[in-house]
Amino acid sequence: MLYLLLQVLFVRFNSMAISYVHMIQSARGFRKGNLSYPGFSYKGRGTHCLAFASMHTSDPKVDSLLDSVKWDNKGLAVAIAQNVDTGAILMQGFANREAVATTISSRKATFYSRSRSTLWTKGETSNNFINVHDVFLDCDRDSIIYLGKPDGPTCHTGSETCYYTSVFDLLKPQEGEGNKLALTSLYALESTISQRKAEVEEAENEKPSWTKRLLLSDKLLCSKIREEANELCQTLENNEDKSRTASEMADVLYHAMVLLAQKDVKIEDVLQVLRQRFSQSGIEEKRSRVSQKSVEG
Repeated sequence: MLYLLLQVLFVRFNSMAISYVHMIQSARGFRKGNLSYPGFSYKGRGTHCLAFASMHTSDPKVDSLLDSVKWDNKGLAVAIAQNVDTGAILMQGFANREAVATTISSRKATFYSRSRSTLWTKGETSNNFINVHDVFLDCDRDSIIYLGKPDGPTCHTGSETCYYTSVFDLLKPQEGEGNKLALTSLYALESTISQRKAEVEEAENEKPSWTKRLLLSDKLLCSKIREEANELCQTLENNEDKSRTASEMADVLYHAMVLLAQKDVKIEDVLQVLRQRFSQSGIEEKRSRVSQKSVEG
């Protein structure tokens, strides 16, 4: 059903298909802060080491996991940082055993610099750390994903991610190098809505688009959200087919995201709230909301 929904969004807003990631419990077994194990010590930047450096942790399970990685002939593997909430690919680097061990211990994305032959933690200079929630290995165990939440822009250029140059745009005739983030479906839609919002004040005589009309009238926007939500429920009550349900849910999402833009709320903020609820039962979450409202009242 969710796949059908995203197909509808793809067709309507001409954006790439969204990729999903799933969270599992974070690895444990390391002390936070400086690493210190028998025969090995690492205290951050400035400690030069060989990529081949053989080190062992105090946890046999972690040692076994690191042994299972297919490091290349330089003792390295590709390490990709991905936003836990948006699914955006933030950056790509390389990691050796120590880098992965440091990442598990500190929960900060750590890589191995091939040019400096040393470990480095993303954010140690800019303070834009990537706070790691989980670490994933691919099916061949020769590449790694650091799934985490960035504190700020990841790219040294100040861009949200290091991926903002579209090859297809570059190949278009008379098309210069642009600056367009690699956005998944929901975020491409969010970007378009934000652009329409910015254009609302500039447009005077031109006929407004549907999105602009919604942004200009809170009453119209709220009435459409209620209308589309009701039509979504009718697909269940009337036992309509899956494609109809996906279509109506796409309408609900679109209109709800216009409301979010009107309130200056990012879809990433919504996904973060959902992620934080993963480990909490619905009953407990509702009870906490009631308690919070009582305090505020």
